[in-house]
Amino acid sequence: MPDGASEKMREQSLGGKGSGDTMRTIPLWFIGVGCFLHAVSATGQEPAVAMNWSQLPKIPDREGFAAPFAGVSGGALIVAGGANITGEKWNEPFVKTWYDSVFVLTKPGGRWLRTGKLPRKTDYGVSITVNDGVLCFGGSDATQHFSSSFRLAWKSGEIKTTALPQPCANACGALLGHTIYIAGGIESPTATTALHTFWMLDLDAPEPIWVELDPWPGPERMLAVAGVQDGSFYLFSGAKLSADADGKPVREFLRDAYRFTPGQGWKRLADLPRAAVAAPSPAPALGSILAIFSGDDGLNVAFQPVKEHPGFPRNALLYDTKTDGWTALDNVPFSRATVPAVAWQDRVVIPNGEVRPRVRTPEVWSLRVPAAP
Repeated sequence: MPDGASEKMREQSLGGKGSGDTMRTIPLWFIGVGCFLHAVSATGQEPAVAMNWSQLPKIPDREGFAAPFAGVSGGALIVAGGANITGEKWNEPFVKTWYDSVFVLTKPGGRWLRTGKLPRKTDYGVSITVNDGVLCFGGSDATQHFSSSFRLAWKSGEIKTTALPQPCANACGALLGHTIYIAGGIESPTATTALHTFWMLDLDAPEPIWVELDPWPGPERMLAVAGVQDGSFYLFSGAKLSADADGKPVREFLRDAYRFTPGQGWKRLADLPRAAVAAPSPAPALGSILAIFSGDDGLNVAFQPVKEHPGFPRNALLYDTKTDGWTALDNVPFSRATVPAVAWQDRVVIPNGEVRPRVRTPEVWSLRVPAAP
C-alpha cells in the first residue's frame, strides 16, 4: 500500500473537520525514453501494443511529492502541493512534510518554475482541468481533511463553484462534459469506513451546487481510479476499510469496476485482473481504451523490511469500453501510486508520486498519445 502499513495507514485517513470555504482562485500569471511494450490479454489474445514513454524535466525537489494537485492552465502544466518524507525514512516514527508550493512547466523541453503558493499545505485532493484552470477539491494536511476548493490559473480568469458537501480526501473524480463527478474517499483521520458517496457539480448551472447521486452498487472505497469515455463515468478498484481488533483501519484491496451513465445509472463491469489502488487518476482515454498504470495491488502490503519493498507493479491494465474486457500490459517503465494523470498537449503526464512505501520521486513521465486518424 502507499507508504506501507508501518506508516499507520496514513493514506487511509488524514484529517478531521474541514472548512466549508467557497472556491478561491490562485492566479499564477503574476510570476513572471521511449519503450515498446507487449500486451497479453486475459482471453489469451496477444495484441502488439506500442507506447512511447519519455521523461520530462524533473520537479526541482530532491524527494518529489505524493498526491499533488495537477492540471493545465494557459497551456502550461501545473503541479502543486503534495507530501513527502524527509530525513530518515525507515525508523519509527518518521517525519512527513506537507507542501503549498506550485510548479509550472510551460513546454515539454523547458524548466520548472516555482511560482506562488496554495492557500494551505495540502495533498490527496481531486484536481480537474476545466475552462483553462485547475479546480482543486478537498484534500488533507497533517491534522485534518478539507471540504473547501480553490482554482489554479496560469493566467487571469474566474470560475464559480462551491465547496464539497463534506470534508474528503483520497477520493477520485473526473470531468464528463461540463459536469464534475467525485466518488468515494475518507472523511476523517480515524475513519475505519470509506465514503460511499457520489457527487456531481454541473458547471453550466447558473449557480453550481453539489448534488449527491446514488452511489455505485458495490462497497464503499477510497483511492479508486476514475475515468471518462463515451458519455459515461467509470470507477475502478480502490480500497475498502474496516477496523481491526485494536480499532485501527485495515484495507481490503478491491478489483471491481462500474460505469455510470447519466439518465441510466450504474452498471457493474468486468473485474480488474488485479487491484490498482491509488493508481494515476483519472485513467487516460486512448481511443476506446481506459489505461490504468501501476498502482498498488496489495500483494506486498506486509512486506518486511519495508526498506527493501520491491515497488508497485510495473504494468498497466487496459480496459476496452466496447468489449468490457481487460488486457495486461507488461514492462511499464515506472511504478507509481498516489498521483494524478494529466492530459497535456499531445501526451499524458504522470507527475511524481510514490515508487514504493515511503519513497517519492521527482520524476515526471509522459506518454505520447497518437493523433486520432
